[in-house]
Amino acid sequence: MNETNPMPERGPIDVRQIAQLLPHRYPFLLIDRVVSWDPGKHLVAIKNVTFNEPFFQGHFPGHPVMPGVLVIEALAQASGALVQLSVAKDPNQPALFYLVKIDKARFSRTVVPGDQLVLEVEQKRMLRRMGLFWGQAKVDGEIVAEAELLCAERREG
Repeated sequence: MNETNPMPERGPIDVRQIAQLLPHRYPFLLIDRVVSWDPGKHLVAIKNVTFNEPFFQGHFPGHPVMPGVLVIEALAQASGALVQLSVAKDPNQPALFYLVKIDKARFSRTVVPGDQLVLEVEQKRMLRRMGLFWGQAKVDGEIVAEAELLCAERREG
C-alpha cells in the first residue's frame, strides 16, 4: 500500500476496500473479498452466500436458490474491481464500467445458502473504453457458472 493507492499490491482486499473500488452497496454488492489479483490480467474474489440474502425470500420459498443473473452480476463486479485495480485513476474524471453484453453464459448447478462462490475473472482485452472478460464462478472447485462479459466505460461528471 502507498499514499496514492490505498490497496495492497496484489494481496487480499476486504469489503471496505472493495466499496472504494465499486459503486455497489448492500444489498447489491456481491463481492465479500478479493483474494488475489494481477493488474490487467486476472482477479479472484469470493462471495459468501448466506440464508440472509434478500433474494432468497422469493427465489424460491422453501427451496432457496441464488438467481443465475446475480451470479453473472458477481462476475461482472469482479471484472469491475479488476479494471479499477489495473488503471491509474484521475479523481477529476471518475469512470464507471457498465455491463453491456453477456455471451456464452452457462450454468452447471444451483448456488444455495452456505455456498462460497469463488469468482475468477480474466481480462481478455481492453479496447477504446471497453473491456472483454471471461469469468467462472465455482463452488467447492466445481464450475457453477461461466460467461464472457463485455463492459463499457462511461465517464461521469
